[in-house]
Formats: sequence, structure tokens, C-alpha cells
Amino acid sequence: MRIISKTPVTDYDFNLPEELIAQNPANTRGTSRLMRLNRRSGSISDCVFTDITDMIDENCFLVVNSTRVMKARLYAKKPTGGVIELLVLEKLEGNACLCLTKGNVKQGVQLNFQAGSAVIEEVREDGTRLVRFSSDPSEIMHKFGHIPLPPYIRRDDTDSDADRYQTVYSADEASVAAPTAGLHFTEEILDRLKAKGVRVLELTLNIGIGTFRPVKADYLEDHDMHWEKYYISPETAKEINHLRANGKHLVAVGTTAVRALESAYEEGNIKAGYGETNLFIKPGYKFKVIDRMITNFHLPKSTLLVLVSMFAGYDLTMNAYRHAVEEKYKFFSYGDAMYIK
Repeated sequence: MRIISKTPVTDYDFNLPEELIAQNPANTRGTSRLMRLNRRSGSISDCVFTDITDMIDENCFLVVNSTRVMKARLYAKKPTGGVIELLVLEKLEGNACLCLTKGNVKQGVQLNFQAGSAVIEEVREDGTRLVRFSSDPSEIMHKFGHIPLPPYIRRDDTDSDADRYQTVYSADEASVAAPTAGLHFTEEILDRLKAKGVRVLELTLNIGIGTFRPVKADYLEDHDMHWEKYYISPETAKEINHLRANGKHLVAVGTTAVRALESAYEEGNIKAGYGETNLFIKPGYKFKVIDRMITNFHLPKSTLLVLVSMFAGYDLTMNAYRHAVEEKYKFFSYGDAMYIK
């Protein structure tokens, strides 16, 4: 009988001092550090993010995720007067939203905001709640909501996060987390790339809470990957396919762009339209579309670290992470970046 080997999650663990977890963005957007990895030579170089305009030329094009983070964290009062925290995961039809709540809030409970209210219509088996708002939930979020900073950022959100936890090209408001590799780009950096003949194309993948959930299984093969929705316009798909056919290198900005593009690949081309993906890029996966990648530094034992290691190679990736710790790079959402060629 053939024994099928599994991959221990501990293979993707590393020691990360807590002080290296970025609690705030760089003072100025675009000034973070950038580590450059060369997959062919195995070299690792220390740079700054503005150097990206020298690393990418007219033989490349970028694909970015233009999703925008909702002010998805809301605080409401229960009829008893107690305050309850909601996290809006997804807007549904008819003023309904799929939410998480802190604490046990039962079906039928009414929640009150400074203006408007909501009712818990359903408590689902996975712990999420179907919440029906009395008016447009987008308006309530815009007026009273907070940017849902990741749990490893141990502070409340501030007014500056409403700007810095969004990419400069964000447009489609439907995510509970930012596509963090894109946070480093400024309009000036993008303009410099475009002036060199580098096309910048947009798709949308709405990032859910699953992006923060660790792998709890002992082996990668036993992990259930979360689902996320994406959209690639006909114009974007056509241009990607045209550029690839003409030998241009596709540079994916962020793991969310990677997952959307790899999921939309069909019979040699990127397929336009709406899609939903639970793609888990793990050992055994063969990339179909991506030539290069820009990404941040990810959590130990996370699916995102596994994805990066599959693209850059396991040994090079783990060496790079050890180097990042030694050189005191900043990690996670507001941390530094990596360019993999």
C-alpha cells in the first residue's frame, strides 16, 4: 500500500519577536523597507520600497487588488444597556449583513446605534449572525463604524487608519482587511512605473476574516481553506491575456491578487467575471499565471506563508524570514515588503 505523506504545519513556523509586529504604518507611505529575493540565484537583498521602480521595467505589468476596507467594526447597545461589538463580514441584500459578534447575542435581540437599529435574525452554526439593519448598513458604517484593524495590532483605530489602511487605488468597498502589499504604493511610485511603460491593472478580491485564521490542523492537507469572492472585468482579463501572450511578466501585488488570478485561469487564459475561490496553494501546486510577486511578511504557520514558500521555494523563503528577523524588518499588515523575482 502506498503511503501518502503529509506536510506538518510546524514546517512553516519561525520565531518572531513581538516587537517586530508593526503596530503603525511607516511615517510616510512608500518608505518601508523592501527585501528582494531572486529565485534563480537564491540571493537576498535589503532595499527600500521606492527602489521598486528600478526593479520593474516595461517588460512587466502589475495586477493589483482594488478592494476597499469597510468601516466594519460597529458598537451597539442591547436593550439591557450593555454594549456589543459587531464585525460586518459581508453586505447582503435588503439591508442584511453577515456579522460576527463579541459575546453570545441571541436571535431576536435588537441592537441600537446612535441613529438606526438592527435585529439578529439568525444565529448560524459557524457562529456568524444574519443581522438586518433598519437602514442602509453602508451609511451606518460610514457614520459610526471603525476600521477593523487586525487582532495583532494591539490598539484602537485612529483617524489616520481610515487612510493608511487603504491602498491609494482602493475602490470597491467590501473587505474586512486590506490587501497589505498594496499599502506601500503611492501615486508617485505608480506614476513612475507607468512612465516606464508598466501597465497597472486592477481586479477585486474581497478579503474576509478567514485571512487571519491560523492553520489549526497538524497537517496542511487537513486544513479547510476559507472562501473569498473576486471579480475580474472583461477589459482586465483581455489585457492580461494580451500582455502575457506578448511575453510580459505578470507581477502580482499581494497574495489576494495571486489567488484570484490563479483561480481564474482556464485553458491558458484568465477568465473574466465573478468567481469564488478557496484555493489553497500548498506543496504540490504548480503556478499557472504568476511570474513575480510583491508581498508583506506573514504570520508563522499561515496559509499565506505557505503560498509564498511555494512561489519562492521553501528554503529561500525560510532563509528570507530568518534574515528579516535578524535585520529587524517589520511584519504583517503595516510591516515591510518583499519582492520575489
